[in-house]
Amino acid sequence: MVARALWYVKPGVAEVRPERLSPPALGEARIATEYSAISRGTERMVALGEIPKSEWPRMRAPLQAGDFSFPVKYGYSATGRVTAGPESYAGKRVFVLHPHQDHFHAPEGLLAILPDNVPSRRAVLAANMETALNAHWDAGTAPGDRILVVGAGIVGLLTAHLASRITGTEVAIADINPARAKYAEALGIKFVSPSDVPADNRIVFHASATSVGLETAINACAFEGCVIEMSWYGTNPVTVNLGGAFHSRRLKIISSQVGHVAPSHRNQLKHKDRMERAIAMLDDERLDVLVADDVSFEDLPSMLPKIWSSPDLPPIVRY
Repeated sequence: MVARALWYVKPGVAEVRPERLSPPALGEARIATEYSAISRGTERMVALGEIPKSEWPRMRAPLQAGDFSFPVKYGYSATGRVTAGPESYAGKRVFVLHPHQDHFHAPEGLLAILPDNVPSRRAVLAANMETALNAHWDAGTAPGDRILVVGAGIVGLLTAHLASRITGTEVAIADINPARAKYAEALGIKFVSPSDVPADNRIVFHASATSVGLETAINACAFEGCVIEMSWYGTNPVTVNLGGAFHSRRLKIISSQVGHVAPSHRNQLKHKDRMERAIAMLDDERLDVLVADDVSFEDLPSMLPKIWSSPDLPPIVRY
């Protein structure tokens, strides 16, 4: 059959290309895509050609085609139904770390079966939820902690959502865009402006991908508090003030990146185990507010420039 896939062909330009699919090989499944998610973080940098050459090998998506910088088929959040392949997966709904494409093949080992209580539309959040879960493992979040999240994008909101589910925590999320307050409110999380962030937080998750946001995160830490840096800046330099009281307050900045399972859980869990846990955590209807808007796959190339520049949360792709 002939499938259709989105390719980034030069900075800011994408197109849909045909792709011939042979029958699935042994151990492969064919998936008819239902939805996929757009990342305004890493994927946006890929689309705009902002991946540093030094990171090209490390930043490859699991089922990426082509090479950085262009042309490249990139993405990692697709849900769909298995239409051919291993008998044990026949007809099942799955999540796969695959780029935007209407039909595709994937190795059996990369298929995560979706439980009945997690609809396919919401399940595209699985990769972002996995990032949020890994960040909490890096942070060692505990009951009763005072926690701030700086940056109310998808990853920031999911990180705050997980924090709020831990007994006794006091959680707030900050963003320069007041329109993001509606998402926090829907999730039952306190929203504040950067000028009103609560102080003395034991853990501050930074997910704004800006120098100003990182500065806000550092200043909001309690004595011997910790900033979990979840942002990735690509080729963009970052300026941060480590003078003042940074050393006297004995603060820490820890990088959290989803490419490896956090050290606290690495000996017990593999990537597939972490993904299964992340998907199970999507059993919450309140999270549907994060996937309320969509764009058709056919319209995606023409809509991407607006999506990259919009202050709103990105829509998901509907097939």
